[in-house]
Amino acid sequence: MSEDRIERETLIAAPLEQVWSLVAEPGFWVADQASLPGNVAKEGESMVAKNAEYGDFPVHVEKVEPPTYLAYRWASAFPGEELREDNSTLVEFTLTPEGDKTRLRVVESGFAALAGSEELRHQAVKDNTGGWPQVLDALRTRAEPSTA
Repeated sequence: MSEDRIERETLIAAPLEQVWSLVAEPGFWVADQASLPGNVAKEGESMVAKNAEYGDFPVHVEKVEPPTYLAYRWASAFPGEELREDNSTLVEFTLTPEGDKTRLRVVESGFAALAGSEELRHQAVKDNTGGWPQVLDALRTRAEPSTA
């Protein structure tokens, strides 16, 4: 399978520290806002991101390099299952300051190694490819100051 990674980025009109505080919430990209723990990612910790529409997703914090890099592992194609190497993908967030704004880049990889059928892997890539722009838009809305 050639589709092993998804790469997206966005420029957010907010300082690095503000964007960091949002991406450092484990599972922020899938969890319902009310279920976010409100804590900062700590390397080696695991939690469950709860989503009323899509299910519960285990999330493991792989690496934290404040305030510019975070890596999480999650089982997006296998909601509710315990995380394993063959059912999870790696999600990496890289933050780069650009003046008074922050460029946020997300790379999700490891789809080719997912257990299950080719169809399951293809659907996981398709679902997450469509999901990341929505996640980045929502994050930008949360991070940028309101003009109202």
